[in-house]
Amino acid sequence: MKKLNWNWRGLLSLAILGAFVVVLASCNEDEDPAAPSLTLSATSFQGIVGSDATVEVSIAAPGGLKELIVLKNGSAFDTETFAGETSATYDLDYNVESLPIGTVTNFTFQAKDEKDQLSSLSTYAVTVANKTVVTVSGIINASTTWTADKIYQLSGYVRVGDDAKRSGGTNITGVVLTIEAGTVIQGLSKTATIPPGTLIIQRGNRIEAVGTESNPIVFTSAKAPGTRNPGDWGGLVLVGRAVNNQSANAELEGNYGAFHGVGDTPIASPDTDNSGTLKYVRIEFAGTPINPNQEVNSLTMGSVGNATNIDYVQASYGLDDGFEWFGGTVNGKHLIVYRGLDDDFDVDFGWSGNVQWAIGIRDNTLADQSGSNGFEVDNDGGGSGATPFTSGVFSNVTIIGPKKTNDVNIQDNFQNAAHLRRNNKLKIYNSVFTGYPNGIFVDGSGTIANAAADELQLRNVVLAGVENWGGNGYGSVANTEEQTITGLPFGTNVQNPQLPRGFMFATSANISGGSAQTWFSTAAFANALEDKWTDLGINSNLFDLGTPTFTPTANSSLLGKTNLWNNCPNAGTFFDKTVNYVGAFGATNWAATWTNFDPRNTAY
Repeated sequence: MKKLNWNWRGLLSLAILGAFVVVLASCNEDEDPAAPSLTLSATSFQGIVGSDATVEVSIAAPGGLKELIVLKNGSAFDTETFAGETSATYDLDYNVESLPIGTVTNFTFQAKDEKDQLSSLSTYAVTVANKTVVTVSGIINASTTWTADKIYQLSGYVRVGDDAKRSGGTNITGVVLTIEAGTVIQGLSKTATIPPGTLIIQRGNRIEAVGTESNPIVFTSAKAPGTRNPGDWGGLVLVGRAVNNQSANAELEGNYGAFHGVGDTPIASPDTDNSGTLKYVRIEFAGTPINPNQEVNSLTMGSVGNATNIDYVQASYGLDDGFEWFGGTVNGKHLIVYRGLDDDFDVDFGWSGNVQWAIGIRDNTLADQSGSNGFEVDNDGGGSGATPFTSGVFSNVTIIGPKKTNDVNIQDNFQNAAHLRRNNKLKIYNSVFTGYPNGIFVDGSGTIANAAADELQLRNVVLAGVENWGGNGYGSVANTEEQTITGLPFGTNVQNPQLPRGFMFATSANISGGSAQTWFSTAAFANALEDKWTDLGINSNLFDLGTPTFTPTANSSLLGKTNLWNNCPNAGTFFDKTVNYVGAFGATNWAATWTNFDPRNTAY
């Protein structure tokens, strides 16, 4: 008989390996698969009574699908059983019931797998509309009219005309989109495959959106009342053929094909190019990022010419700037920015138009990580001497910052009532600023030189502090720490970013041999530093939620100014020089009737 030689060490290794395999197999058997997940083809629908709302629910269930539970307004509506599939779909078809206008019916879906694991809840909201809803996408290549008896929903980039400079584009010009008074246009939110609803008026084409005081045109979120938020959709974009200081074919940030500038074959008078009319128009909840840190503004204007008419426009709860001008010569009147996230008025790339009567009002909880300002003004991103310079004129502006009283906490990202930087030559006349940690911040040697040369101008400007908040001539309490802070507003040596610094410069350079505050307070400029806004006669509810009282009290120091325009050398014929008050409002409330200060809860 053959003798077997056993190696005890080898046997021990085999035994350990076998035990490990058994344990591993046991662990694999006990480990649960991932819980089910749901994807809806849409999250909301609006339609008139009798219209059909449909949504497809895609279900992934690695552990095998057992059932899908459907609730209607929290009550059982349907239960669909399955036989262990790892993927499946379910189609909901709902005929909108006869319910009051604005009623929202919520359908909630939840999947369960064979191990009784549940998915997260997913909801499809159906809103009863009083108008037929029309979805618009792609290119509008012929003149058309949108009527007030319908709601128009923007899906992706909707272009009026087209531009061969964009990828896949062709030259389509002369198209006019006419929008009737009272029409509601809703932007759909972006999906994994479709960009946010955005209306782009390509250069060489026009929008004629003329509302009335009692029947304004509204661009807003497609979400149901109570669920709307900043950045629900893209925004309204006008691009024209006027000049800028970048190129003949500049593209707006985000690279979505909005080219602006004089183009390869300039028209005879590019500065008087006409992109149409916006009058009595509201723009709400816009500003979805196209790319990281590249959002669409509520109203974006790229090289828009001054034959365009912008008047009575309100931008509310935007995720980026309220109004941004990228070059061009377009003018504007009666502009409102209400509780936006980034800057109220952003000016770049050689804009040289005019604006009279504008107001920005902030929310103390809403500020952008990039820093939020009333004005943010550049010649260009590098502060170059590219021409034409950013040199437009604003008059009768009111900037209401987030700080109502010294005990109101504000976001640390709030910065300046006006950040005048990067070699610009803006002119601001007859205006009032308050409620920001910094007042007027003239930033950079080029901009300081422009101020010294009287090319950057502040005239009849009132900078007011907040009672018991701040020193340095800006507020009613002098504080040594605040007065000795130097450098940029939020530099490493700043102990508390909410401390107001008043009038600031980025460098220690003086203007014409004097201090920054001396320059601001030059007698001929008629500017004024006031300790606190409560001395100005403006209503305290300008800082609060709800409809503000815009007109100052009868004895306000902002009213009854004589010879107001004598020191405003760049205020041309565009401006109404019968105005004898500082700020956006005198005795007349031009914001009455057509505005809305609670758009989140409005049923359209």
